[in-house]
Amino acid sequence: MTMSLETRLVVSSIALLATVCAVIATATTLLFHDFLTDRLDSQVTSAARRSTSAAAQRDDQPPQAREVSFLLSPGQAEGTFGARIRQGVVRRAAVLTGIATVRELPAPPSLAAVSRAPVTVNLGPLGDYRMAAARTPDGDVLVTGLPMTAVDSMLTRLVVVEAAVTLAGVVLTAVVGTLLVRRAVRPLGRLAATASRVSELPLATGDVVRLARVPEVDTDPCTEVGQVGGALNRMLGHVETALAVRHESETRLRRFIADASHELRTPLASIVGYAELTRRSGEWHGPQTEHALGRIRSEAGRMTTLVADLLLLARLDAGRPLERVELDLSPIVVNAVSDAHAAAPRHRWVISLPDRPALVLGDADRLHQVVTNLLANARTHTPPGTTVTATVRLGERVCVEVADDGPGIPGHVLPHVFGRFARGDGSRSRLAGGSGLGLAIVSAVTAAHDGWVEVRSEPGNTVFTLSLPPGRTRK
Repeated sequence: MTMSLETRLVVSSIALLATVCAVIATATTLLFHDFLTDRLDSQVTSAARRSTSAAAQRDDQPPQAREVSFLLSPGQAEGTFGARIRQGVVRRAAVLTGIATVRELPAPPSLAAVSRAPVTVNLGPLGDYRMAAARTPDGDVLVTGLPMTAVDSMLTRLVVVEAAVTLAGVVLTAVVGTLLVRRAVRPLGRLAATASRVSELPLATGDVVRLARVPEVDTDPCTEVGQVGGALNRMLGHVETALAVRHESETRLRRFIADASHELRTPLASIVGYAELTRRSGEWHGPQTEHALGRIRSEAGRMTTLVADLLLLARLDAGRPLERVELDLSPIVVNAVSDAHAAAPRHRWVISLPDRPALVLGDADRLHQVVTNLLANARTHTPPGTTVTATVRLGERVCVEVADDGPGIPGHVLPHVFGRFARGDGSRSRLAGGSGLGLAIVSAVTAAHDGWVEVRSEPGNTVFTLSLPPGRTRK
């Protein structure tokens, strides 16, 4: 799971604090345990000496009575354990339960392993005892022990206190750390907001706008965030300058194309007129002259179409609005398919129309040009016998699909198919390849109608989809 920088910093601080507290608590607990155990061992050693002295002073008692009578010596604490071992056998074991009273216990077999150095022995229901052994003058071994209840109780209280302090420290660190980290990363949020605002601007097209800048407070070069903020502001300045230069260059280029196209229309019309006048003059011309006049008319017509396309794109680039009236797309598609059938009778043309009008708001002439260009593209780049299907679909939007079962569009051409002067085959002649503006006009006119166009292609199935918003009265 991905966490934000703020969360990672707080979690890391809490984890570090918890680890340090755990280490300190563990070390403290171990040291305190050793301290308490050493103090208890000193008490056990003192109790063992008292037991030995008491046993030596009570030799006048009967053997059965004096076996654990050392527990009754002055200074022995309540709960003191005592046992007498003779020739490796535990003779009797008891625990001091009150003043001058003892309670006998079953002799645990592990007593034989107790030596002068205190060791821990478990006495079952009585718990753990620290025990030490001492030898009497008559050769018996007296085992004396004290309970570890006090040690365990103090260690438990220490662990509880350590856990409470650690928990309080973690909670305090979480609250205070969150506030401090949130305040520390707030400038990063402002930097991200500035970058987001810039990323949402349509920088690829349109007029140049002043880009947002990082606030001055976040450009202090003495801080890391300030260094990033300053660098981002400098980068945005360079981007803004580059966009302004590009926009100025594109504006000059559009103006040049529009002016040149406009100026070329009159000479082209004159060329066509003079060629037609020469053909109709009644004077005899040889075959070569007739062929030359035909080529002049053909090339002049092609240039006239190219100039008209360039003028249209220039107007669309300049943002000039198109005519918007409510119209039915179905007749436009029918007429365009009829023209395509006349131009390429060896293709198979199929039309699929809805059972009610496909109403949209748009320019009839331009939408006819869009459908004609899509059909011409299918006709030009597929062999005779290909089936081309034009379909009008109704839904949330009105869609026109032009599909063919031709060889498809090469993969390296597909991303650029709507670019200007894009050609699927660079080796194709002009007669086959066209000007390369047909699909660019399709994209520009569709965008001017608040629509979009897309293409998907694979061998045997190429589909261009034109999507437009529906008209106001369509139900």
